[in-house]
Amino acid sequence: MPIALIAHGGAGNWRPGSESDAVAGMKDAVEQGRAILRAGGSALDAVCATVVALEDNPIFNAGTGAVLNFDGFCELDASVMESRGFPLGQGSNAPRLGAVCALQRVKNPILVARKVMEETDHVMLAGEGAQRFARVMGFGDHDPITPARRADWQDKRRRIDEVLGRHSLKMRRFLKDHPEYAGGTVGAAAVDANGVLAAATSTGGVTMKLVGRVGDSPLAGAGNYASDRVAASATGTGEYVMRTLAARAISEAVEHGATLANAMKDVLDRLGRDFDADVGIVAVDSAGTAVARHRTPDMPHAFFGGVGDVAARMRA
Repeated sequence: MPIALIAHGGAGNWRPGSESDAVAGMKDAVEQGRAILRAGGSALDAVCATVVALEDNPIFNAGTGAVLNFDGFCELDASVMESRGFPLGQGSNAPRLGAVCALQRVKNPILVARKVMEETDHVMLAGEGAQRFARVMGFGDHDPITPARRADWQDKRRRIDEVLGRHSLKMRRFLKDHPEYAGGTVGAAAVDANGVLAAATSTGGVTMKLVGRVGDSPLAGAGNYASDRVAASATGTGEYVMRTLAARAISEAVEHGATLANAMKDVLDRLGRDFDADVGIVAVDSAGTAVARHRTPDMPHAFFGGVGDVAARMRA
């Protein structure tokens, strides 16, 4: 069976001078997942290792270095999904998934999401409950706020008051006028030598989001999805991805005969037509095809297939 892995570091506008660091970080992260797959490891292990590397790299908006919400602290969302896991009833082999949202003070939310999948009967834990679960599972206290993110938040608070007014709850106009303030997401999708597909997605969300806001990243079928045909991870403005269930729509199109590239193009075209959405997606199919597409100026991503080397790019 073919093996492949692709990952992204967030769609949007990357600030001048940061592009080379973003591409290098993507390459390093995918190298870690590639090593697992080439050694015969699982797609699940590969995408989690890739996302952990991105969560630990403070230039990306996930884990350490995640953006701050309106009140000045991090709320982290993550999810993981595997196309085939354990039997649920006679003759079935159901997908597995786990997610966390509005999780605070952990280093690697993607690993907490995996524990939800593996250690509980639940699919998603939120807020204080997710944090309590993380502590029980042995994840220690970790402050993900970097000095650079704190300084950036202070600057944005000053600017958002000027643009919208202190008590405004509307972010769309501000982010439209200042796309460089939008957050990002990291994610990975892979297929292993056993034909199992997996996807993992992690984010700090949108810069200056309201406390308690949850985006598409922890939602199966929206920002993260894995079926027997396709594994996909999305990035960009999550509210639009949620409205279209973008990752699942790509899988369903492939199931009905579309190529992965065409399915992704159609979904992104619809997001553009209906919402003018700033969105990007990476995906792999069961044949080992890896595709990246985005409607933003940038989306750092890296990928490999088969025995090939890792390639990393800023734009698809």
